[in-house]
Amino acid sequence: MRELAARLVLLGILCPAIAVGESQAASKVDRAVEVVDEIMAVPDRSIPEYLFRDAAAIAVIPDVLKAGLFVGGRRGKGIMSLRCADGSWGPPLFISLSGGSVGWQVGVQRVDIVLVFKSGRSVDAVLEGRFTLGADAAIAVGPVGRHAEATTDIELQAEIYSYARARGFFAGLALEGSVLQVDQDLNADLYGIDGLSAQDVVEGRLGPIPPQAVLFRRALERHFAAAD
Repeated sequence: MRELAARLVLLGILCPAIAVGESQAASKVDRAVEVVDEIMAVPDRSIPEYLFRDAAAIAVIPDVLKAGLFVGGRRGKGIMSLRCADGSWGPPLFISLSGGSVGWQVGVQRVDIVLVFKSGRSVDAVLEGRFTLGADAAIAVGPVGRHAEATTDIELQAEIYSYARARGFFAGLALEGSVLQVDQDLNADLYGIDGLSAQDVVEGRLGPIPPQAVLFRRALERHFAAAD
Protein backbone atom coordinates (compact mmCIF):
# COMPACT_ATOMS: atom_id res chain seq x y z
CA MET A 1 0.00 0.00 0.00
CA ARG A 2 2.77 2.40 0.88
CA GLU A 3 4.49 1.66 -2.44
CA LEU A 4 1.24 2.28 -4.33
CA ALA A 5 0.66 5.53 -2.48
CA ALA A 6 4.19 6.65 -3.28
CA ARG A 7 3.62 5.93 -6.97
CA LEU A 8 0.39 7.92 -6.98
CA VAL A 9 2.11 10.86 -5.36
CA LEU A 10 4.90 10.65 -7.95
CA LEU A 11 2.39 10.60 -10.79
CA GLY A 12 0.62 13.57 -9.28
CA ILE A 13 3.89 15.46 -9.34
CA LEU A 14 5.01 14.41 -12.82
CA CYS A 15 1.76 14.65 -14.79
CA PRO A 16 1.12 18.36 -14.15
CA ALA A 17 4.74 19.07 -15.07
CA ILE A 18 4.30 17.28 -18.38
CA ALA A 19 1.07 19.14 -19.08
CA VAL A 20 2.74 22.46 -18.36
CA GLY A 21 5.60 21.54 -20.70
CA GLU A 22 3.23 20.68 -23.53
CA SER A 23 1.30 23.90 -22.98
CA GLN A 24 4.53 25.91 -23.01
CA ALA A 25 5.62 24.35 -26.30
CA ALA A 26 2.28 24.94 -28.00
CA SER A 27 1.97 28.52 -26.75
CA LYS A 28 5.50 29.30 -27.88
CA VAL A 29 4.63 28.17 -31.42
CA ASP A 30 1.46 30.28 -31.33
CA ARG A 31 3.52 33.33 -30.34
CA ALA A 32 5.98 32.68 -33.16
CA VAL A 33 3.10 32.67 -35.65
CA GLU A 34 1.89 36.00 -34.21
CA VAL A 35 5.35 37.52 -34.55
CA VAL A 36 5.67 36.47 -38.19
CA ASP A 37 2.23 37.78 -39.13
CA GLU A 38 2.70 41.07 -37.27
CA ILE A 39 6.15 41.77 -38.68
CA MET A 40 5.05 41.08 -42.24
CA ALA A 41 1.73 42.96 -41.95
CA VAL A 42 3.22 46.27 -43.16
CA PRO A 43 5.33 45.63 -46.30
CA ASP A 44 7.18 48.96 -46.08
CA ARG A 45 8.41 48.05 -42.59
CA SER A 46 8.86 44.31 -42.98
CA ILE A 47 11.68 41.96 -43.91
CA PRO A 48 12.37 42.50 -47.64
CA GLU A 49 11.47 39.65 -49.95
CA TYR A 50 14.86 39.42 -51.64
CA LEU A 51 16.48 38.54 -48.33
CA PHE A 52 14.40 35.51 -47.41
CA ARG A 53 13.49 34.35 -50.91
CA ASP A 54 16.30 31.79 -50.93
CA ALA A 55 16.79 31.48 -47.17
CA ALA A 56 18.05 28.13 -45.88
CA ALA A 57 16.12 28.51 -42.61
CA ILE A 58 14.21 31.02 -40.54
CA ALA A 59 14.19 31.16 -36.75
CA VAL A 60 11.60 33.06 -34.71
CA ILE A 61 12.34 33.61 -31.02
CA PRO A 62 9.51 35.52 -29.31
CA ASP A 63 9.73 37.37 -26.02
CA VAL A 64 13.48 37.19 -25.54
CA LEU A 65 14.28 38.59 -22.12
CA LYS A 66 17.03 41.18 -22.22
CA ALA A 67 18.05 42.29 -18.76
CA GLY A 68 21.10 43.89 -17.27
CA LEU A 69 22.74 46.01 -14.65
CA PHE A 70 26.31 46.77 -15.80
CA VAL A 71 26.47 43.30 -17.38
CA GLY A 72 23.63 42.46 -19.73
CA GLY A 73 22.29 39.18 -20.98
CA ARG A 74 19.50 37.65 -23.01
CA ARG A 75 17.62 34.39 -22.97
CA GLY A 76 14.73 33.00 -24.96
CA LYS A 77 13.24 29.97 -26.64
CA GLY A 78 11.86 29.83 -30.14
CA ILE A 79 11.52 27.72 -33.24
CA MET A 80 13.42 27.25 -36.47
CA SER A 81 12.15 25.79 -39.73
CA LEU A 82 14.43 24.60 -42.53
CA ARG A 83 13.80 25.03 -46.23
CA CYS A 84 13.15 21.69 -47.94
CA ALA A 85 14.56 20.72 -51.33
CA ASP A 86 11.22 21.44 -53.00
CA GLY A 87 11.08 24.96 -51.53
CA SER A 88 8.54 24.16 -48.83
CA TRP A 89 9.18 24.57 -45.10
CA GLY A 90 9.98 21.68 -42.79
CA PRO A 91 8.44 21.02 -39.37
CA PRO A 92 9.45 23.53 -36.69
CA LEU A 93 12.34 22.69 -34.42
CA PHE A 94 12.70 24.24 -30.97
CA ILE A 95 15.88 26.15 -30.21
CA SER A 96 17.13 28.25 -27.33
CA LEU A 97 19.10 31.49 -27.44
CA SER A 98 21.33 32.67 -24.62
CA GLY A 99 24.20 35.08 -24.34
CA GLY A 100 25.53 38.18 -22.75
CA SER A 101 27.28 41.43 -23.42
CA VAL A 102 29.36 43.78 -21.31
CA GLY A 103 28.38 47.42 -21.08
CA TRP A 104 26.31 50.00 -19.27
CA GLN A 105 22.88 48.41 -19.48
CA VAL A 106 20.12 49.16 -17.02
CA GLY A 107 16.57 47.90 -17.21
CA VAL A 108 14.66 44.92 -18.50
CA GLN A 109 13.21 44.54 -21.98
CA ARG A 110 11.55 41.82 -24.01
CA VAL A 111 12.18 41.63 -27.73
CA ASP A 112 11.06 39.39 -30.58
CA ILE A 113 13.95 38.11 -32.71
CA VAL A 114 13.88 36.76 -36.25
CA LEU A 115 16.99 35.18 -37.77
CA VAL A 116 17.26 34.61 -41.52
CA PHE A 117 19.85 31.93 -42.35
CA LYS A 118 21.34 32.31 -45.82
CA SER A 119 23.76 29.41 -45.47
CA GLY A 120 23.02 25.72 -45.07
CA ARG A 121 26.38 25.40 -43.34
CA SER A 122 25.19 27.58 -40.47
CA VAL A 123 21.95 25.62 -40.17
CA ASP A 124 23.84 22.32 -40.00
CA ALA A 125 26.09 23.73 -37.29
CA VAL A 126 23.07 24.69 -35.15
CA LEU A 127 21.68 21.17 -35.47
CA GLU A 128 24.99 19.61 -34.48
CA GLY A 129 25.50 21.48 -31.20
CA ARG A 130 26.27 24.84 -29.61
CA PHE A 131 26.46 27.55 -32.25
CA THR A 132 27.80 31.01 -31.43
CA LEU A 133 26.53 33.91 -33.50
CA GLY A 134 29.34 36.06 -34.83
CA ALA A 135 32.01 33.47 -34.04
CA ASP A 136 30.78 30.43 -35.96
CA ALA A 137 29.08 32.52 -38.65
CA ALA A 138 28.96 36.19 -39.63
CA ILE A 139 25.75 37.93 -38.52
CA ALA A 140 24.44 41.34 -39.55
CA VAL A 141 21.37 43.43 -38.80
CA GLY A 142 19.03 42.97 -41.75
CA PRO A 143 17.54 45.77 -43.85
CA VAL A 144 13.88 46.73 -43.47
CA GLY A 145 11.24 47.40 -46.11
CA ARG A 146 10.28 45.79 -49.39
CA HIS A 147 12.13 48.48 -51.34
CA ALA A 148 15.27 48.34 -49.21
CA GLU A 149 18.41 48.46 -51.29
CA ALA A 150 21.21 45.95 -50.82
CA THR A 151 23.44 47.26 -48.07
CA THR A 152 27.15 46.81 -47.52
CA ASP A 153 26.42 43.88 -45.23
CA ILE A 154 24.32 42.23 -47.92
CA GLU A 155 27.13 42.68 -50.39
CA LEU A 156 29.53 41.09 -47.93
CA GLN A 157 27.27 38.02 -47.85
CA ALA A 158 26.74 37.62 -44.12
CA GLU A 159 25.47 34.13 -43.33
CA ILE A 160 22.74 35.26 -40.92
CA TYR A 161 20.61 38.43 -40.81
CA SER A 162 18.89 39.43 -37.60
CA TYR A 163 15.77 41.42 -36.76
CA ALA A 164 14.87 42.49 -33.23
CA ARG A 165 11.44 44.00 -32.58
CA ALA A 166 10.65 45.93 -29.39
CA ARG A 167 7.25 47.54 -28.81
CA GLY A 168 6.27 46.88 -32.40
CA PHE A 169 9.32 48.53 -33.98
CA PHE A 170 12.62 47.11 -35.21
CA ALA A 171 15.55 47.97 -33.01
CA GLY A 172 19.25 47.36 -33.36
CA LEU A 173 20.36 44.59 -31.02
CA ALA A 174 23.86 43.15 -31.09
CA LEU A 175 23.60 39.35 -31.00
CA GLU A 176 27.28 38.53 -31.41
CA GLY A 177 28.29 36.02 -28.77
CA SER A 178 24.78 34.67 -28.32
CA VAL A 179 24.53 30.89 -28.39
CA LEU A 180 21.89 28.87 -30.26
CA GLN A 181 21.13 25.30 -29.21
CA VAL A 182 18.47 22.73 -30.05
CA ASP A 183 15.95 22.40 -27.19
CA GLN A 184 15.27 18.67 -27.05
CA ASP A 185 12.82 18.90 -24.15
CA LEU A 186 10.45 21.28 -25.92
CA ASN A 187 10.71 19.28 -29.14
CA ALA A 188 9.66 16.17 -27.23
CA ASP A 189 6.82 18.13 -25.61
CA LEU A 190 5.47 19.46 -28.91
CA TYR A 191 5.65 16.22 -30.87
CA GLY A 192 4.94 13.87 -27.97
CA ILE A 193 7.97 11.68 -28.63
CA ASP A 194 10.62 11.08 -25.97
CA GLY A 195 14.23 11.09 -27.08
CA LEU A 196 13.41 13.01 -30.25
CA SER A 197 16.56 14.23 -32.00
CA ALA A 198 16.97 17.33 -34.13
CA GLN A 199 17.55 15.11 -37.15
CA ASP A 200 14.28 13.28 -36.47
CA VAL A 201 12.41 16.58 -36.67
CA VAL A 202 14.26 17.81 -39.76
CA GLU A 203 13.69 14.53 -41.62
CA GLY A 204 10.04 14.34 -40.58
CA ARG A 205 10.22 11.18 -38.45
CA LEU A 206 7.41 12.47 -36.27
CA GLY A 207 4.11 10.76 -36.95
CA PRO A 208 1.10 13.10 -37.05
CA ILE A 209 2.15 16.77 -37.05
CA PRO A 210 0.58 18.81 -34.20
CA PRO A 211 -1.83 21.59 -35.27
CA GLN A 212 0.48 24.32 -33.96
CA ALA A 213 3.33 23.06 -36.11
CA VAL A 214 1.09 23.10 -39.18
CA LEU A 215 0.04 26.70 -38.45
CA PHE A 216 3.66 27.84 -38.22
CA ARG A 217 4.54 26.23 -41.54
CA ARG A 218 1.55 27.91 -43.15
CA ALA A 219 2.65 31.28 -41.77
CA LEU A 220 6.07 30.83 -43.35
CA GLU A 221 4.49 29.78 -46.64
CA ARG A 222 2.33 32.92 -46.65
CA HIS A 223 5.20 35.31 -46.14
CA PHE A 224 8.47 33.59 -47.01
CA ALA A 225 8.07 32.10 -50.47
CA ALA A 226 10.83 30.23 -52.24
CA ALA A 227 12.73 31.65 -55.16
CA ASP A 228 11.27 30.96 -58.59
